[in-house]
Amino acid sequence: MALIKKPVTGMKDILPAEMEIRDYCISVIKKTYAEFGFQSIETPCVENIANLTSKQGGDNEKLIFKILKRGEKLKLESAQSEADLVDGGLRYDLTVPLVRYFSNHQNELPMPFKALQMGNVWRADRPQKGRYRQFMQCDIDIIGEPSNLAEIELILATTTTLGNLGFKNFQIRINERRILKAMAAYSGFPEDRYTDVFIILDKMDKIGLDGAAGELIEEGFTEEMRDRYVSLFEGLQSAQDQLAYLEEKLEGFIESDVIPQLREVMESVDGTKTADFKIVFDPTIVRGMSYYTGTIFEIAMPELGISCGGGGRYDGMVGKFTGKDVPACGFSIGFERIILILMEQGFQIPGRPVKKAYLIEKNMPADRLCEVIRQAQKERAEGTQVLIARMAKNKKFQKQQMAERGFEQFEEFYRNPISK
Repeated sequence: MALIKKPVTGMKDILPAEMEIRDYCISVIKKTYAEFGFQSIETPCVENIANLTSKQGGDNEKLIFKILKRGEKLKLESAQSEADLVDGGLRYDLTVPLVRYFSNHQNELPMPFKALQMGNVWRADRPQKGRYRQFMQCDIDIIGEPSNLAEIELILATTTTLGNLGFKNFQIRINERRILKAMAAYSGFPEDRYTDVFIILDKMDKIGLDGAAGELIEEGFTEEMRDRYVSLFEGLQSAQDQLAYLEEKLEGFIESDVIPQLREVMESVDGTKTADFKIVFDPTIVRGMSYYTGTIFEIAMPELGISCGGGGRYDGMVGKFTGKDVPACGFSIGFERIILILMEQGFQIPGRPVKKAYLIEKNMPADRLCEVIRQAQKERAEGTQVLIARMAKNKKFQKQQMAERGFEQFEEFYRNPISK
């Protein structure tokens, strides 16, 4: 019986053309983030199952690839629950591993700590275009900075990176979890039902304000609660200054410094940005992760109708490991979607070295072969990419295939240099 050639469902093989773009993007990302003072780290792909199921990851905790205990610890016959069988899982994001890493090494790390982490994560999700079960994430985080300097630096670093990759006319949509809670409190929703309200709010871009109003009633909320909530959004639609409008309406329901600090983030980013984008307040952004405590933001590409990353502040997460809260904020680029967009747009790597192919005659004597290799080595040292390959019978087709792989120049070498 033949072995299976295709990769496991939801995972993919990466061909050289895509890999070349991925490697280029990784190099740009790392270089740009390093300019902002972020340091690369790496964490294991496997985490303790208790960390992964600590109610920090929202719906992602339902998508964990769990790992059976190994060796003598695995006792299938006597197992009475999943806890008897499983002790680890593949990470579903990079934030939980980062916080564990920081908690374990904080005495060895600078404060604040600016971390860059790139690596694969795994989710047992339903595969679709641009969504896989194994995919690369690209995160930057600042741990130990309580002020909104963290948000400003994260947004500027991420947008500068996207600009360096050639992206324009995108948006950073920003909100605040405390604004979301204050709007819910103003409307009279019970605090233990805020999550239900936010789930409906998160769908507003698809179902509209009327659709959201209908779902609030279906969830059992009163018409009075619904009307007060809807009135906030209707007021926002006509307000010239949305933040000033909310500051007035939510007085007594929100800390006095929340909205001024959010305004400061937006004005600071807008006044110092180098990439071509807009930062806009969006009161419908929720972000599904339950660990967010403050500012939240997303990368939106309106021309393409998709989002390509997001993040926010999660000040209470380190305390889950150490017993003492440490301020933390992070931003993740949707690496796979970025690659998909560039591939579909026919992206060409700028400043790519010349690619040259040496086609050599078969059965070439050793001394002649060494002569050709020495010439290739000289050109490689000068920055040219040189491929040495045996000459095929159909040279025209061989060169055509190589040209499709980006080779621009060809030289032919024969056993006898004179007959070249």
